[in-house]
Amino acid sequence: MRWFEGGVNLTNARFSEQLEQLMVNAERAGVARMVVIATDLAHSAAAIALCQRYPQQLQCTVGIHPHDAEAAPADFVSQLAVLSEHPSVCAIGECGLDFNRNFSTPAAQLKVFEAQLELAAQRQLPVYLHERDAFSAQLNLLQRYAPAIPKLFCHCFTGGPEQLAAYQQLDCYIGITGWVCDERRGDLLRQAVPLIASDRLILETDAPYLVPRTLRPRPSINAPCFLPVIAEQVAELRQQPLAELAQQVWFNSETLFARSERVGSA
Repeated sequence: MRWFEGGVNLTNARFSEQLEQLMVNAERAGVARMVVIATDLAHSAAAIALCQRYPQQLQCTVGIHPHDAEAAPADFVSQLAVLSEHPSVCAIGECGLDFNRNFSTPAAQLKVFEAQLELAAQRQLPVYLHERDAFSAQLNLLQRYAPAIPKLFCHCFTGGPEQLAAYQQLDCYIGITGWVCDERRGDLLRQAVPLIASDRLILETDAPYLVPRTLRPRPSINAPCFLPVIAEQVAELRQQPLAELAQQVWFNSETLFARSERVGSA
C-alpha cells in the first residue's frame, strides 16, 4: 500500500537534524507523497526549498496561520502571490481562525484570513484551512468565498457530525489526524469519521504534533511514517479494508493537491 500524507510541518525546527531519516522512514512505511504545511512567509519559502530538494515526494502550501496574523507584514498578500507561483505550491494556507488562545487578535485574524481567501480565488488554488473555537465566524466567511475557490480542505478536523455536515455542505475535503486515536477527546470525531464522503477523505499526521495515542512505545514527536497507524483506526471506524482506504485516500489527495506538470517533470 502507498500512502499520501496530507499535512506535515516539515519546516519545524524539531525536524531539522533528522530530515533525511524522516524521509527514509516515511518511504519504508509506504508514505510516498507529502504536503509540507506553511504557517508564515519564512516557512512558506522554506517549504518551497524543501520541495525543490525532494521534488518527487513533496509539495507544499504557502500562507499565514491565524497565530501569525498580527506579525504579517503589510505586503504579505503580494509576497504570498509571488510564492504561490512556484509549481510545488498546491494550496493557500494554513490559514483560518483560532479564537482559542488568540495569539493574534480576532480582528487581525479575520483580515488576514479574508485576504488569503481572496488570493486563493484569484490564483484558483485550494485553501488549506485551520479552525479552533471559531467555527461560526469561519463558516460565515467560507460561505461567502466558497463559490469562487476551487477546493476547500479542513485540515486536522476534530469536530463531530454537526460540524462535518456544515463543511460537507460546502463540499470540503476533510483531514483526519491522530486525534482520532485519542480516547480522551476523540469521541465526537470518531462519530463523524464514518459519515465523511468517501471522495472527500484525506489522512494526515500534522507532525510533529498529535502523536497517535495508540502507538506503543510512544515516540516523543509525531512523523509521517505513523500515517498508517491513523489509517488503521479510520478503516476500522469506516468498516472498510485498509487497502481500499489507501487507494481511496491516494486518489482524493491527488485530486485535491493536484501537482503541476512542471513538478512531475522536474
